[in-house]
Amino acid sequence: MMRFAYLVSAAALVLAPGALAQSPEQVAEAALEAAPVFDGHNDVPIQLRGRWRNMIGDFDFVDTTDTGPEHSEKRTMHTDLNRLREGKVGAQFWSVYVSAALPEPEAVQATIEQIDVTRRLIARYPDDLALALTADEVEAALAEGRIASLMGMEGGYSIGSSLAVLRQMYALGARYMTLTHSTTLSWADSATDDPVHGGLTDFGENVVREMNRIGMLVDLSHVSEGTMSDALDVSAAPVIFSHSGARAINGHARNVPDAILRRLPENGGVVMVVGLPGYLGEEARQWYARREAEDARLSTLWQGQPERVEAGLAEWDAANPEPATTVSDMADHIDHIREVAGIDHIGIGGDYDGMPTGPVGMEDVSGYPALFVELARRGYGQEDLEKIAMRNVLRAMRGAEAVAAAQAEMQPIETPVTD
Repeated sequence: MMRFAYLVSAAALVLAPGALAQSPEQVAEAALEAAPVFDGHNDVPIQLRGRWRNMIGDFDFVDTTDTGPEHSEKRTMHTDLNRLREGKVGAQFWSVYVSAALPEPEAVQATIEQIDVTRRLIARYPDDLALALTADEVEAALAEGRIASLMGMEGGYSIGSSLAVLRQMYALGARYMTLTHSTTLSWADSATDDPVHGGLTDFGENVVREMNRIGMLVDLSHVSEGTMSDALDVSAAPVIFSHSGARAINGHARNVPDAILRRLPENGGVVMVVGLPGYLGEEARQWYARREAEDARLSTLWQGQPERVEAGLAEWDAANPEPATTVSDMADHIDHIREVAGIDHIGIGGDYDGMPTGPVGMEDVSGYPALFVELARRGYGQEDLEKIAMRNVLRAMRGAEAVAAAQAEMQPIETPVTD
């Protein structure tokens, strides 16, 4: 009887609630093993253009940690194959960004060049990277142990106000387009420029409709709230925000207001949370504003004397260090989006190699597991983490493909060419 009682007590101990509970590290590891990160935005292609003029024959993408100031007078790149693997990245939207300052014809050419260099980079590393143009191809690449590589255009000026060019960019492999970048276009308002249209013009609405028809994801990062709202009114397919945060947590105009977040469940869209510190921590945003004000003051005070402006700003920086932005700040945005829109509408869009650094603990692409450990500490289970890492954006991609398939018999939207 005593032996039986001992065995019952031992079994109860083994089966007690929490006895087999996993640590946050184990939960995060299991989630990222089942669903690696599908990142919405990485700017390696513009680094190739700026640093190597798209001449990549001697570029080593296995390890870019030697690309720091001592070699190029630029910061060290955030991305390479070694760190993508360390960061558990399974699929990546490479941004084929070109400057918003380019005239539209030049922007079209430059975008094609960026698509070309991205495809050449992917082809150089066939054991590690695979071009993926559909959700099925993303999953096939994952099954092969390769990083699925997709392309997104960042800024509607890349189509030169032409639906014909939009269609050809899709044919070349672009699978999303951010409707604007930093400036307002003739057909869409940007978040960081003066509004002109109150959102989308009639042509802008047709851009969204044609993107739906061909199966290109509509990306609403960088656009004004009016443009977000108009695009949601028009789009039959899920939209994405490829690299944005929650405006309730950080008031930057680039972030998504609650009124838009509340509309995502009906649309099926996904906010892929950005890693740029100035969009995450409100203290950092306020610091940047004060620094810009000081720069403007010094430039006015010392007109024609740039060395004095530079010295004065360095002195200000020394006296006013930038507030630290951490992995916890990024998790706060995810918490808020879950509260307002729901767990099915969250993804990850780091913006690496398009910013000076990621938050503390996630300075480069190797840091994604730290974010998922933080979320697990906050009570997110494995299923939720898998949704955030990959499954939500993959579902949105399939949704866009389904809308395109349903509209397969529709004719392209025609617009007259200009002389």
